[in-house]
Amino acid sequence: MASEIWTEKFRPSQFSEVVGQDGIVKRVESLTNSMNIPHLLFAGPAGTGKSTLALIIVKSLYGKSWKDNYLELNASDERGINIVREKVKNFARTKSLGNVPFKVIFLDEADALTPEAQQALRRTMENYSSTCRFILSCNYSSKIIDPIQSRCVILRFKLLERKDIERVIYRIAENEDLTIAPDSIETLYEASEGDCRRCINILQSTASISPSITSELVSTIISNTRPKDIRVVLDYALSGDFQKSREKLLDIMLKESISGQDVIKAIQKEIWNLPVEPEIKVRLTEKTGEVEFRIVEGSDPFIQLESLLAGFVLAGLGK
Repeated sequence: MASEIWTEKFRPSQFSEVVGQDGIVKRVESLTNSMNIPHLLFAGPAGTGKSTLALIIVKSLYGKSWKDNYLELNASDERGINIVREKVKNFARTKSLGNVPFKVIFLDEADALTPEAQQALRRTMENYSSTCRFILSCNYSSKIIDPIQSRCVILRFKLLERKDIERVIYRIAENEDLTIAPDSIETLYEASEGDCRRCINILQSTASISPSITSELVSTIISNTRPKDIRVVLDYALSGDFQKSREKLLDIMLKESISGQDVIKAIQKEIWNLPVEPEIKVRLTEKTGEVEFRIVEGSDPFIQLESLLAGFVLAGLGK
């Protein structure tokens, strides 16, 4: 029995390490316990547990011999057809070691594969299904061709909620002897935007300075503009004082080293707290999206942000 080679470290209880995806974890754990998983397609945003869950599946299936039965490839590094013809096919055609009758190939960022490589992959998945199972991970399942999607059980991951991020933070704090201030949880969650990996990285960077994690310390680490500073900028603009609004914005960007895109995100969040009519908020949100697109396309961030502030001034004047 495969259970005889499991170690305590890699038992299926490890499935509890993935937070915020309870429905998916229960389905996958049930499939893993049956010792027979289908091809799987994990789709969803970054930092939500896709790669972690794939690794837990493999360690639960094979125990200490998991490295001999597992191949992990990142499709963003090698996106051509050769990766499928050579590495994937050579690994898939060989028999597994141990009592589990198949190996597992984890293809991360599968939506980066070229269409030709995906066509080659569909044939490999079909021809070697008796000796190999594929776990594909992607951010956008729409970029995976339909023949591959139809061969997989598709599991859609979601961004983590505040309670899930809080659970991870307190688990780390307990293991690393950190002191977490209650208000820092909200700051970490807002900075991570539901991305658990980003949250952990920010927490690690903050803990390297002090074991006492405060909201101010987290804000310093992420170099993020504080809402009250952005609110001052917008209040000046809505009152019609474009010059002061522009100077305050420049001061924030230079002193706190804030990028244009970070400022745009902060403005977008603060718009809905402004004391203006809902129709004006909608127009300002539309303008914010337009400016963000221009910045992404390569326009000068400060000039575009000045344009956005001019839009706020006009909105404050009722124009």
